[in-house]
Amino acid sequence: MIIKSLFCTFLLMLMAGCSQRSTIDSVEHVKVIAAPSDKLANLQRALLAQYKDWYGTPHKWGGMSKQGVDCSGLVKLTFEQKFSLSLPRTTASQVKEGYSIKRAQLRTGDLVFFKTGVNVRHVGIMVDNLQFFHASSSRGVILSRLDNPYWNSHYWQSRRVEL
Repeated sequence: MIIKSLFCTFLLMLMAGCSQRSTIDSVEHVKVIAAPSDKLANLQRALLAQYKDWYGTPHKWGGMSKQGVDCSGLVKLTFEQKFSLSLPRTTASQVKEGYSIKRAQLRTGDLVFFKTGVNVRHVGIMVDNLQFFHASSSRGVILSRLDNPYWNSHYWQSRRVEL
């Protein structure tokens, strides 16, 4: 019964991931995909609170405020505000932090990096084992799914910074 329920949930998530739009159109509809441990649940609550606070903030290259923020600025601010941890300002420097993990090992709080252009890199923070939040250049701060065809094809690497 549990396996059948999980399978149905997986199929629904797979069908929902076929568009390039974020899976979340409203902050109130954030759904957690995995049931994490107590530590991960606390991390997840902190990340979702940050996401809700920054949701819809427009993208601005080099931005670090509610008037506009870029992807690495959002990551830096989140780790400082929620975990009292100072990360570098740029994606190029953030990708050197922590340690590399396999995509299959991703969990709440991990950093995910994407190659979105020849010399363009993008970063987001995993909220659960499938969703990450980031500052999208077209939609501002949003929640997206790693299995979305766009993000899936541009995935580069993952890093874990101990929190």
